[in-house]
Amino acid sequence: MAKPSGRWPDLAGRIDGDTHILAVRVYHEDTDFTGLVYHGALVRFFERGRSDFVRLLGIGHSDLLAGNHGSEPAAFVVRHMEIDFLKPAGIGEVLEVATRCEEIGGATLTLLQEVMRDGVLVTRARVKIVLLSRAGKPVRIGKLIRGSLERFLNQES
Repeated sequence: MAKPSGRWPDLAGRIDGDTHILAVRVYHEDTDFTGLVYHGALVRFFERGRSDFVRLLGIGHSDLLAGNHGSEPAAFVVRHMEIDFLKPAGIGEVLEVATRCEEIGGATLTLLQEVMRDGVLVTRARVKIVLLSRAGKPVRIGKLIRGSLERFLNQES
């Protein structure tokens, strides 16, 4: 497989202050029979936001799984998720997924995520993810990962 050429710098979104922003277009496959975004698609949009947030910080999932961050091979998995579905979104719309780091624990991260349409809040979630070894045991978040994320905590807007 060819290496990425770097021609798509915004494909993973952008970091703006303490927030990662990812644009997502709503396609037919994201909607239900009414033409509105199916709730399960919003969960996928949140996943993309989380994945690209850590990717832009230099914490790639493949590197984590290979143990390249100074710890045993591990992966982030969702432990808990609270979601409020507030407004509908429809086919063809461009949404923004905003991701902020609320808390860093020993092996966990708590992230706040929002899906917005033209500045209007559509859906929000609080997601706790845990770093697990291949054996399914919690792994302490190492200095490299913690250092990459701590700059996003307790910032004033």
